[in-house]
Amino acid sequence: MPNPQPRFAPRRELGRTGFAATRLGAGDLADRNVPIEQCVATLRRALDAGLNLVDTAPGYEDGYSEEIVGRALQGRRVGVFVIDKIDHLDRPVAAQVDASLARLRTDHTDLFVFHGVSRLSDWQALAAPGGGFEQLAACVRAGKTRFRGISSHHPDVLNAALDSKLCDVVMFPVGPFVDARYVTEILPRCKADGVGSVCFKTFGAGKLLGETEGYGRPLSARPRGKVSSGGGDAPAATLLARMDVDSCVRYTLTCDPDVALLGLSFPNEQDAAFAAAEAFRPMTAEEMDETRARAREAIEGKGACWWNPA
Repeated sequence: MPNPQPRFAPRRELGRTGFAATRLGAGDLADRNVPIEQCVATLRRALDAGLNLVDTAPGYEDGYSEEIVGRALQGRRVGVFVIDKIDHLDRPVAAQVDASLARLRTDHTDLFVFHGVSRLSDWQALAAPGGGFEQLAACVRAGKTRFRGISSHHPDVLNAALDSKLCDVVMFPVGPFVDARYVTEILPRCKADGVGSVCFKTFGAGKLLGETEGYGRPLSARPRGKVSSGGGDAPAATLLARMDVDSCVRYTLTCDPDVALLGLSFPNEQDAAFAAAEAFRPMTAEEMDETRARAREAIEGKGACWWNPA
């Protein structure tokens, strides 16, 4: 029996990398409470669906994510764009790259990005002579990676990075509840400059879909309401608003980054996201406004949104 046709096919080039990426990418796959064999099978399930971009970082469960990606890609590395990260911005780059490659069980990635560069001072240090970008360029020359970039939670930093012409790909938030500048400034600049855009926070770290402070963490405090109970009113936890997967995915895909990087840690999460992407049709301006309004309601009471600068 021939293999079934994958659900997703490469859509367009990721910036100027020459790699044709699928609309969705697989990220956020790391939970030490789940056996590694199960995590590996889940990532391979996404690859079987056709997704061809995978994101990881040493800080995701202290290297567990990299180990999962390394195992999942054994025997199927060709045709997959692997993104890894440099977590410690103030430490030598080469040693961090080598440690990540060891956990990935490979001699190279496609892209290393400096992780969470959200202060201009950090960016300036990385871009300075002898700084992180120059050190990472040496890793490119050594064949340990092919491209360089940053992930960031600040539009000012992203604008400075794009001004520098040092980045091949940048990673930043795009979704129903993000600072508007990511969509109105950074995305258009990426397209104009030929810089790849890989975007996260479609679900607001899970806040838009459930009652969490982010990434499954329970709420440390929540609004209280009044409900009638027998002879009088009694305090009760207020049921917080939430959104659906389809609305969040549709919003991000309407914004049109090169790749929407989604948390796909479990088969049910994959199925919901895949179905939303397959049914995608662009939102109208009115639908975008309505979705943002729903997101503002759904995010309320769920803690800080660290991806939006104050």
